[in-house]
Amino acid sequence: MPEVRTARLTALLVLGTLLAFAGPVAALPEGRSEAPGGQMTWGVHTTLVPSYFDPADTLIGTSYMMLYALHDAVVKPMPGKTLTPSLAESWNSSPDGLMYDFVLRKGVKFHNGDPVTAEDVKFSFERYRGIYAKSLKEHVATIETPDPGRVRFRLKQP
Repeated sequence: MPEVRTARLTALLVLGTLLAFAGPVAALPEGRSEAPGGQMTWGVHTTLVPSYFDPADTLIGTSYMMLYALHDAVVKPMPGKTLTPSLAESWNSSPDGLMYDFVLRKGVKFHNGDPVTAEDVKFSFERYRGIYAKSLKEHVATIETPDPGRVRFRLKQP
């Protein structure tokens, strides 16, 4: 019994640490000067190993519901094969389909207060080693960061 209790405590500590230090916190909507008060309780049943909370190690079985609760994406897929802004407020692509330029939302910060920059997006992409890493990385020729609020992906082919 003590091993079970220790394992549960360890899992809770790991989850608490991930929640405290992972993922950016969205900027306040315009016109608001302070964050909403109160407490939010979020519960979900899952059988994930705690290491799967790191998006760099994500396997195919990891639910995006879990990942998006802890981390954000530049854009998110929506039903009907459309993409919606998330960390990016806008983006465009070159006519030949070889370049994608993303403009990051201003004021987005990590939990520790550091701003989210184009270098962070580049680092996250380069760090990713999950199940799709090989196919994603073999299509990207370069990742450029022309300024802190803009990241550009150049592809090898459209």
